[in-house]
Formats: sequence, structure tokens, C-alpha cells
Amino acid sequence: MMQPLRLIIFDVDGTLVDSQGDIVASMHHAFGELGAPVPERAAIVGIIGLSLDVAMVRLAPDLDPREHAALVAGYKRSYMTLRTQAGAAESSPLYPGTRDMLETLAARDDLLLGVATGKSRRGLDKLLEGHGLTHMFVTQQVADYHPSKPHPAMLQAALAETGTEARDAIMIGDTTFDMDMARAAGLRGIGVEWGYHPTSDLRCDYTLASWRDLPGCLERIWGVPA
Repeated sequence: MMQPLRLIIFDVDGTLVDSQGDIVASMHHAFGELGAPVPERAAIVGIIGLSLDVAMVRLAPDLDPREHAALVAGYKRSYMTLRTQAGAAESSPLYPGTRDMLETLAARDDLLLGVATGKSRRGLDKLLEGHGLTHMFVTQQVADYHPSKPHPAMLQAALAETGTEARDAIMIGDTTFDMDMARAAGLRGIGVEWGYHPTSDLRCDYTLASWRDLPGCLERIWGVPA
């Protein structure tokens, strides 16, 4: 019996790339520019993965919508400047083993790869271009067109675009937002141990200590050699 195509959807920040340095720096710049109290680093790292408009409300709930919009604009300006200065690949380096893992999976004819990220379309394009991964992912879901994680819209769109059933798809991420989104869409979730939220908080189906663990994890999920 022919096996169905399977879809693996990745979060980006904290899962494929480590972008927290520029994210924290840009948050500091945005809040400083507005003259608002700068959140603690832990609070900033804790909202990575959310869409910016939602993240700013969480970080500064006492500010008004105009001020939240100013924070978003200031953040985007700062992040763009830092990325331009360093280059996307240096600004948001791939975690160890990520490129080899993606290339190995992409070479298989039984798997499709996708991303679901709180980044903007422009931000994701710059990142993928900088790392030479532009054509790696057949479905790319970004914050411009969907409600923020953990709403399941990104994953639902990825399933629809690829014609994949939820049982044949998984979400890999590093935050509670990713795992909650996966559950809401009926997907199993795999949490990575190197990301921005403690693994103990994720309530995921499986965890990875490194990308070397992924083939065995896929075999356990789908019952076929990975």
C-alpha cells in the first residue's frame, strides 16, 4: 500500500535559527525610543514566536494602541538595521545540524517541508535568502496573513496548500505557542530542547535533544522507517 505524503512544519526562531540577540536588542531599542520601561530579557524571550502586535500588548499591557503600534514600528526599524549590518545568516544563525537535517529531509520523495512563523513575509524571505533555503519549503505561513500563534490558522492553511491530512503532518517548534497551535489544528507536536521555552512547559508529544533524534521520532510517529 502506497504511503501518503507526510508534511513536516517547522517553527523558525528558536527552532531553525537562533535570533534572540537581535530580537532582544530591537525590543530594547523600540521601548527606549518610546521612553517606555524596557521589559526584562526573560519576558522578551518568552514572547518570541508571537506576532509583533500581540507580543507588544503582552510586554506592555498598560500602553495604548497608538503606543503599541509605535513599538512595532520601532522594533521593525531596529531589526532591519541589525540584519542589514550583519547579514541575515550572521544575524540569525542556523542551529547546529539544521542545514544537513533539512537537506536530508528535502531529498526524500515521501516528505514535504513547511514553516509556520511569527515573522513577516519580508522577514522570512530575507532569512531564507540569507541561508540559501529559499526553495526548501513548499508551504510558508507568516504573520502577515494569519492570527498570531497559537491560533491554528497557519497550520490549517499549510494542510490545505499541500493537500495533507492532519494525521500525516507534524509541527516542530520550541514554544508553548507552537505546541498549542499544533493541538488546536489536530497535529502532533515535537518540541526541541534548544529553544526559548523550557521543554517542561511545552506539553508536546515528543522532544528532540538534537536533530539526530528526528529520524527515530518520525519512525515512532508514522511507523515507517525514517
